[in-house]
Amino acid sequence: MSLKIRFGVGLATLVIASAAFAQTPAAKPTRIRGEIVSLTGDTLTVHRRSGDTVTIDVKSGVPVSAVKNIKLADIKPGSFVGTAATTGTDGKLTATEVLVFPEAARGTGEGHYAWDLGPNSSMTNANVDSVVEGTSGRDLKLSYKGGSNSVTVPENVPVVTFAPAARSDLISGKKVFVVASPVSGTQFVAQRVLVEKDGVVPPM
Repeated sequence: MSLKIRFGVGLATLVIASAAFAQTPAAKPTRIRGEIVSLTGDTLTVHRRSGDTVTIDVKSGVPVSAVKNIKLADIKPGSFVGTAATTGTDGKLTATEVLVFPEAARGTGEGHYAWDLGPNSSMTNANVDSVVEGTSGRDLKLSYKGGSNSVTVPENVPVVTFAPAARSDLISGKKVFVVASPVSGTQFVAQRVLVEKDGVVPPM
């Protein structure tokens, strides 16, 4: 397989994986955050941050990706980002993480909606119209179909983009973020998986 073909396949996988952050409220996916206990065949066992342990069917075609750190300065006007944020008592948004999408994934999950990362958490997938240095970090002016808002990104907030990963990276002790469909009780079927790699934990 040529380098060009391998790159194309890898980028396609990342674009598919990017939908993990693009689910609209209507889809109501289950987002599983936790630590891998084991992978046996297609069964991924994860101890969730909530304290329980679940099993997830990860079929051979399910995309597995990772994230890598980039700099806050890498967010430029024209970037397409997904940012989880909390709403303060003043109504202003403060980012808890920012994902910079690859250009091929521009428009994925565009909009502003509730997120389950914590109290008063939201997700905004949008175009960056402007970046302004503020007293508490960088202020991003974001626009999306049907609206716009601004979010402050503190200097210590994780800023990431996608990186390649494989099933072989699904090893005990690694942190994961899994978007999955519930089957029953503690059983799920994975739609896509983001796994810790090179010490970088999926922050979303």
